[in-house]
Formats: sequence, structure tokens, C-alpha cells
Amino acid sequence: MKEWRKKLFEILDTGEDSSPLSRAYDIFMMVVIITSIIPLMFTELHPVFHILEIVTVSIFIIDYILRWITADYKMGRGALSFVLYPFTFMAAIDLLSIIPVFTFLSDSFKLLRITRLFRIARLLKLIRYTDKLDILVNVLKKEKKVLVSVLVLAAFYVFITALIMFNVEPLTNPVTGEPTFNSFFDALYWATVTLTTVGYGDVCPVTSIGRFVSMLSSIFGVAIIALPSGVITASYLDELRSEARKKKGAREQVSEN
Repeated sequence: MKEWRKKLFEILDTGEDSSPLSRAYDIFMMVVIITSIIPLMFTELHPVFHILEIVTVSIFIIDYILRWITADYKMGRGALSFVLYPFTFMAAIDLLSIIPVFTFLSDSFKLLRITRLFRIARLLKLIRYTDKLDILVNVLKKEKKVLVSVLVLAAFYVFITALIMFNVEPLTNPVTGEPTFNSFFDALYWATVTLTTVGYGDVCPVTSIGRFVSMLSSIFGVAIIALPSGVITASYLDELRSEARKKKGAREQVSEN
């Protein structure tokens, strides 16, 4: 029994030295994940989507169970691993990927119709099957303090500019006769899209002070958005170099043996 579970874990778990069977399983699961997202690309519910959902979710359930019964090899904490595994991040994603099937099985689950949105979470399952996404996750963990600082700075700047704009702009646009900002949320929306230098143009200031604030927001937006981009890029390149050195060292060690 133990030997059988170990072989099963080696197939399920990805790694640099994965067997052809393990790599084939990874490719199969990626195809299933992408296939399960197809119904979200259509507004109409075709009968074939019902079959597609049942088949793909059945595969997800089997995959979830198999990973659960081999959790001790993954987590290395003995019997406690079987208790802790359902609370891990990837296990939670797996469970969210399964929940939407209940809206297909019975009309009594209409209240759970919002769970259809959980299908999007299935894309997060791809993290398990590609090391490049693992590298990105490691980068985000490594630079989380810097990224959180930038996020706080951006949120503070959005709030300040929205507050200024909401108070300096007139309630009614003198040109169109329509309200400039219907609510403070409209001001927050404007400040956010201006900070990211997108500026859709559906909401815009009409006073000189408002336009001046808009100009400053666009200029500072470039700087604020550039900060995390540079940090993530530099850290990502460092992780790629580190991975390349590890692989080179492993190859040299194998050749020496």
C-alpha cells in the first residue's frame, strides 16, 4: 500500500526529474483545466457544456482525492498531513474548482449560481503545473514588503486626489449640464484610472484646478506604476539566474558521479 501511494505521488507531483508518465499527467491536467473554462466564453448554455462540466469536475475530484491520500509525501508531517492538506492554498483552489458543478446537478442549488465564477479559479490550478508561475510567486513573496508599500502609497494618492477632485469640481458640468461626479465613488474611479494613465474619458474634470490635479495624477501615476514593475522584473531575472545555476550545478554533480 505504501509503495503504491509513493508511486502515485511521484506521478502527481511535478519536479525537475519527473518521469514521462508524470509529465504526461501534467499535460493532461492542463488540457482539462483549459477545457473546463470554455463554457465561460459563451453566453448561452449548450447541452454539451453540461457534459463537459460533469467530466472535467469528475477528473478534478479524482485528482483532489489522489493528492489528499498522498499528502504525507507532499507535506512530510506524517498522519497530520491528511488533516492539514485541505487547508493548504492549492487544496482550497481545487475545492473551489469543484463547487460550481452543484449548479448543474440540481435546481435546488440556484442560490449558488454565483459559484459559476469559481470556475475562473481553475486557472490558478495551472500554478501547480508550471515552474515559471512558481518563480513569479516566489518573487512576489520575496518583494512583498516593497509591493505592499507601493500599494499603500498608490491607495493613499488615489484617495487624496479623489477627495480634492470631488470638492473642487462643480456639481453640474457647465457645458453638458450633467453632473461631473455623481458620488465620491465616481471620483475614486476617476483617480484610479488616471493614476494608471488609462483615462477612459467618461468622467473628467472641467475646472482649471481639477485639470491641474489631473495632470499631476498622470505624471505621478507613471512613477508609482513603474516602481513595482521594476522591482518585479529585477527580482524575476534574479530568480531565473538562480534556477539556472541550480540546474547547472545539478548537471555537473550528475556528470561527476
